[in-house]
Amino acid sequence: MRSPWTRRQAIRSLAIAPLTLIAGCGQAKRRLPLQGEIVGANLRRGHMLRNLDIAAAKVDHWESTDILIVGGGIAGLAAGWELQRKGHDKFVLLELEDELGGTSRGSESAVTSYPWGAHYLPAPMASNRPLIDLLDEMGIVSGYDQQGSPQFYEENLCRDPSERSYCDGSWHEDLGPSNPTDEERAEWGRFREEIERWVAWRDDQGRRAFGLPIATCSDAPILRELDRLSMSEWMQQRRFDSRLVQWEVDYACRDDYGTTPDTTSAWAGLFYFASRVSKPGESSQPFLTWPEGNGRLVRHMAMRCNDRIRRGKMAVRIEPLSESRSECETIVFDSKSESMIGYRSKRVLFAAPHYVAAHVVAGYRDRRSDAIAKFTYAPWLVANLHLTHRPVDRGFPTAWDNVILDSRGLGYVCATHQSGRDHGPTVWTYYLPLCDQDPKEARNWLEQLSWSACAELVLADLEQAHAEIRQLVERLDVMYWGHAMIRPVPNFIHSPERLECQTPFHGVHFANTDLSGVALMEEAFHHGLRAAHEVIASVESQG
Repeated sequence: MRSPWTRRQAIRSLAIAPLTLIAGCGQAKRRLPLQGEIVGANLRRGHMLRNLDIAAAKVDHWESTDILIVGGGIAGLAAGWELQRKGHDKFVLLELEDELGGTSRGSESAVTSYPWGAHYLPAPMASNRPLIDLLDEMGIVSGYDQQGSPQFYEENLCRDPSERSYCDGSWHEDLGPSNPTDEERAEWGRFREEIERWVAWRDDQGRRAFGLPIATCSDAPILRELDRLSMSEWMQQRRFDSRLVQWEVDYACRDDYGTTPDTTSAWAGLFYFASRVSKPGESSQPFLTWPEGNGRLVRHMAMRCNDRIRRGKMAVRIEPLSESRSECETIVFDSKSESMIGYRSKRVLFAAPHYVAAHVVAGYRDRRSDAIAKFTYAPWLVANLHLTHRPVDRGFPTAWDNVILDSRGLGYVCATHQSGRDHGPTVWTYYLPLCDQDPKEARNWLEQLSWSACAELVLADLEQAHAEIRQLVERLDVMYWGHAMIRPVPNFIHSPERLECQTPFHGVHFANTDLSGVALMEEAFHHGLRAAHEVIASVESQG
């Protein structure tokens, strides 16, 4: 059994080497008996793929459907939502976990709903019509302006104050270092000018350099060149080296990608700042958010597909179409009955992460091994802290997003902020991207981390800004995301391998945010719809 960390060891781990386990010699004293557990993604089920003898597996019975969707995250649910809209309701959606949503899932307590991952959606621009249609169907769109841009009901827009930072002993408004020097402000202005130039840029077909979904972006040589550089290299070339700009870029890479500037494509780094700005001089699109985060979107799309969803079902083998087989055959492990079920379908829509396809789709690894090897994933640790009441604010009051500058964690979001409950019990969702070492090493460390060690790590980090945090937390649950986010490393976004993996493979169609190279809700939604349209065309041509 691993010893719990001391406060000093946990802080050292976060600030210097987040993935170094140091043997502790005791646990810091606290007044409340802390409860909690490791929850969420069922690692045992996922790892069964490595050990199952599929050839010897006996299928208890077979079922038939036109379309089989594998994966109940945003992409799979979006595909089911679109199939329903287009009148193709003969499908079944399989989800490995007991809960839907993947990294967009949410939970709830007696106090509030809260997220376990993705917790906001930037308001889509007028060009992203399918996503607007979803939000309109949910009753979130209040109308449209003269340019056709959607307007949203106030209760869905992130409430002020939206963000704050802790540094130099107190909280201050907005993100970033407090009291920047004149030189730092000037350099930040120069950085913003670079971003404005890219916001205004268009290629000879009128396409933006950076937009959502990525499929609408230009692939001009100047943008391909950006993808060959790391964000650090791009910044060095332009002498962006101030504390302010360095922090903003580092935070952006860790927040959206689970990477550092050294391991982030310059294309992806600029995409973060430019893709959600409609035109030069405008602010970024406002955030839509809910107490459960993007779990609100999951819940709505799941409701549309409800009677076709099969939870606790793991696809362990997909036999694609062949000359001797007119249907795809999928063998599925039912975790409840611990039996094997077979599905015969005209097409399979594979909406799980792409690395899983190499283990599940027969022949796929052999055909696309070089392409699959390009996909690398960032692990994350997420914790939900249930507080009996709030700590005393030192400086600017509690915001929705609360970031500690001298930490490798990303701070926390307050689940009750959006509902206007600024006092009393609440839930804080804490985020730590494990991006300072090799992802495989980080995953191995994460799987070995005990709940008590994790709780000490989280509390020690938050204690830097909230000295009394241990006296206020009554429960702390942890979620380990081993493959939380695709990493947009240099030479991936514009690689032919990424595009190759979007193409069907003998009746298997692929849909997941990792096919875009950035882990965003907009991209998962886009690929779910794209794959749904491919499947509809294939099924209709098949007759």
